Amino acid sequence: MRGWSAIDSVKLSRMKKTKQKSKTAGKRKVVPRSVDEYLAGLPEPARGTLDKVRAAIRSVVPRETSEIISYGIPAFKYKRVLVWYAGFSDHCSLFPTASVIEAFKKELEGYSTSKGTIQFSTEKPLPSTLIKKMVKERLRQAVD
Repeated sequence: MRGWSAIDSVKLSRMKKTKQKSKTAGKRKVVPRSVDEYLAGLPEPARGTLDKVRAAIRSVVPRETSEIISYGIPAFKYKRVLVWYAGFSDHCSLFPTASVIEAFKKELEGYSTSKGTIQFSTEKPLPSTLIKKMVKERLRQAVD
């Protein structure tokens, strides 16, 4: 029986890497091309919840604001990205930046927050008035 050489180890390593790549290659998510396409791919009640989030944001941003897909999720852009939002299997999220979350810390009590994320359930969505206030603050920051 022959012993393992350094070359055999390299070949084995390459074979393992090739197998690993092929296992995940077919599992990649397709990035939606539009916000409508993203929302259409969500099940209810997440879709309905995010439709309301979208409407609240639209009501306070300038007319020139565009809706884009950024990092694979919907976002509103006016000079720069203002806010992102997304639906997940067990919650929805709004990503208004860390500074906005810090500014509305008291009003966000009862919601799960992290540095730049607010998580909420479809049963307890963020109030439209709070979303509007946060987006106005983010807009103020973005144009200053």
